[in-house]
Amino acid sequence: MSDFARNSFEKIGAQLNSFFCFLKASYKTIVVVAIVAIIAVASTSLVSMMLSHSDSDIYLPSLGTIKTIHVETYWDLNGENKRETLSWDEIKIEKLSWDEIKTEPVNTTVYVKSLSNFRVTLTMFPTDWNPVEISDYLTISWDYNGTIINPGEIIPVTMTLSVSSSDAFINYLVENEIKRFDVVIHFVASD
Repeated sequence: MSDFARNSFEKIGAQLNSFFCFLKASYKTIVVVAIVAIIAVASTSLVSMMLSHSDSDIYLPSLGTIKTIHVETYWDLNGENKRETLSWDEIKIEKLSWDEIKTEPVNTTVYVKSLSNFRVTLTMFPTDWNPVEISDYLTISWDYNGTIINPGEIIPVTMTLSVSSSDAFINYLVENEIKRFDVVIHFVASD
C-alpha cells in the first residue's frame, strides 16, 4: 500500500474517531433535539390530520355566567324571563385548506334592565376564564354605545364572541385537549 493511501486512511480514521468522540460527549443534547423534533412533527401532523377532513371541523361549546350590579339581564325585551347565563352555542373552527382556517364571530342578544333610581350607563367585562389561557385567543365585545338608560328601561345589547384563527390557537386547543370554555361576564350600571 502506498504512503498516500495509508495517510488517507489514517486521516479518515482520525476524522471518524473525532466524530464518534463528539457524539459520545454530546449524546444527551442530540437525544433532546431528536425528541423535540419528533414531538413537533407529531403535533403538527395531528393538527393537520384533524383539519384535513371536511367533516372534522372543530366545535367549541361555551358558557358565560352573568353577574350584574344595578341591572338585570333577560331573554326577552319585556323582561319576563331572567337570564343568568350566556351561550354562543358552539364556536365552529372550519378548515379551508391545508394551511388556512376560518372562524367567524358569534353573536347573541341580551336584554339589560336598569334597576337604578338614576339615569345610568353600562360597562361590561369578562373575568374568570376557564381555562385561563383561552382568553389569549378569544374576545368578547358588545354593541352598546354608551347611551344613557333611564330607571326601569330595558335595552337590547348584542354580545359578540370573536375567535382567533391563528395556528397557535388551534395548537392550544389540540395540545391541551380543550373541549369547552367558561367565562363570567359582568354587567355594571353606573351614574
